[in-house]
Amino acid sequence: MTISGELSGRVSVPLDHSGIESRAFVFHNRWISLRRDFPAKFHLRFFRSTGIHDSRSIPTVSVSGIRAIRIPDAGKTMDTPSSNLSRIGLVGLAVMGQNLALNIAEKGFQISIYNRTTSKVDETVERAKREGDLPLLGFHDPESFVNSIQKPRVIIMLVKAGAPVDQTIKTLTPYMEKDDCIIDGGNEWYENTERREAAVAELGLLYLGMGVSGGEEGARNGPSLMPGGSFKAYKNIEDILLKVAAQVPDSGPCVTYIGKGGSGNFVKMVHNGIEYGDMQLIAEAYDVLKYVGKLSNDELQCVFSDWNKGELLSFLIEITADIFGIKDDKGDGYLVDKVLDKTGMKGTGKWTVQQAADLSVAAPTIASSLDARFLSGLKEERVAAAKVFKEGGFSDILSDQHVDKAKLIDDVRQALYSAKICSYAQGMNLIRAKSIEKGWDLKLGELARIWKGGCIIRAIFLDRIKKAYDRNADLPNLLVDPEFAKEIIDRQSAWRRVVCLAINSGISTPGMSTSLAYFDSYRRDRLPANLVQAQRDYFGAHTYERTDIPGAFHTEWFKIAKQSKA
Repeated sequence: MTISGELSGRVSVPLDHSGIESRAFVFHNRWISLRRDFPAKFHLRFFRSTGIHDSRSIPTVSVSGIRAIRIPDAGKTMDTPSSNLSRIGLVGLAVMGQNLALNIAEKGFQISIYNRTTSKVDETVERAKREGDLPLLGFHDPESFVNSIQKPRVIIMLVKAGAPVDQTIKTLTPYMEKDDCIIDGGNEWYENTERREAAVAELGLLYLGMGVSGGEEGARNGPSLMPGGSFKAYKNIEDILLKVAAQVPDSGPCVTYIGKGGSGNFVKMVHNGIEYGDMQLIAEAYDVLKYVGKLSNDELQCVFSDWNKGELLSFLIEITADIFGIKDDKGDGYLVDKVLDKTGMKGTGKWTVQQAADLSVAAPTIASSLDARFLSGLKEERVAAAKVFKEGGFSDILSDQHVDKAKLIDDVRQALYSAKICSYAQGMNLIRAKSIEKGWDLKLGELARIWKGGCIIRAIFLDRIKKAYDRNADLPNLLVDPEFAKEIIDRQSAWRRVVCLAINSGISTPGMSTSLAYFDSYRRDRLPANLVQAQRDYFGAHTYERTDIPGAFHTEWFKIAKQSKA
């Protein structure tokens, strides 16, 4: 006789595997049929396993020899045996998603994957086979995907921020159960994370917003991970994250529970803001060395390679040296010289600057890097402007100055390092301010620790930032840490020489210049702000405070000035 019904799916078993009768069988909401020939065997009609669980494109075959199988009542669901369930799931198989999924699988955790565009699923499954037959299962429909994960389920989303995240949550939640967890691993606005955490909590679900830094290479081999939100959810996945994250020998896995709410996404956002500043400073160093120092690409590669052996050792310096050595495969010369001088962005730098303004935190290095990207986008206008000013006698470089190359290289190194400290100081101050506002109790030293490996801004001096906060958790600014203060004092003369040289040559160095201004403003006990406040009181009666008498004061400046002119 034949027993048919809408069970929980189909069986997925390798055809060439010996001892099929002892294998676990996985069902995923598909029509299947069972035929029993008395008294000998069960016969099960099933779809051949390719790692991709979808009946629409896979031929059916019949296999006998299954010694026992429980047949549920018609219409009932047959649960996937727990021994064959995946430990975790991941949705969104663009570059970051694919590589993180393979990283998780390589660390020994069976993972289920799903993507709305099913070809991405097939592509990732094939990669998993090529890269070591990794324990990765692909699904073409969300219900099968969710049901393949052990409870409480943990599902990472790596989709574009905004509406796509909401749509993905809407797709998954009908099949999820109490205490299951969703993790958003994208660059999401932190308030969206907090809104979604509250929304899914009404369904009994847990939520994490997790910053993931390291790009394609980091996602595959070990990123820096910044999870924030439900601590219970974090503990459910902690064992996976500790193995998947970048490993730094002297300080452990580059992951920690960041804090409540949207703190994970916020910290990742500021990380990206610091990254903006860091990249701009490196670009300015390149500009000065190339157009004032007249260094060739070969010389630049040697300089940056050498810098990467000392205090500037970092991922960004390393890749910059690599870039200078790559020849153009479509023409003569070096590829870097053919890249259009127009920088893209995805929004996290802008969010960082907006948050700094909202919290009244000075972040001029990061803000100047954002402005530099805006100006780079005006390529056509800049080309036209260059023509106008050249006709007026202004060339790109205002003066062809003779410089000592070795001295210039060393000065630029010191200026770059000093300005870099300012960029990190501003980012850390912004994180602290937000932590105080939201009650997140973020540990700045711990953030520096998890940025030491895997992420884009990883650098050797992050270890010294961690030690600075270990010495004083309430450090108001990295600039006043005794070690960093001494380093800036020792380097500030070279820093000033580079900025002056750039100004006199007509080369803009907004990052280095504003970092120097930030340092000079912060280190002075009196600024010209007294005049600004007097002006505000003059035209707007905003009052002012005095240095010698407590309280708020207002002066009739206009009347007094009018009388004195009479």
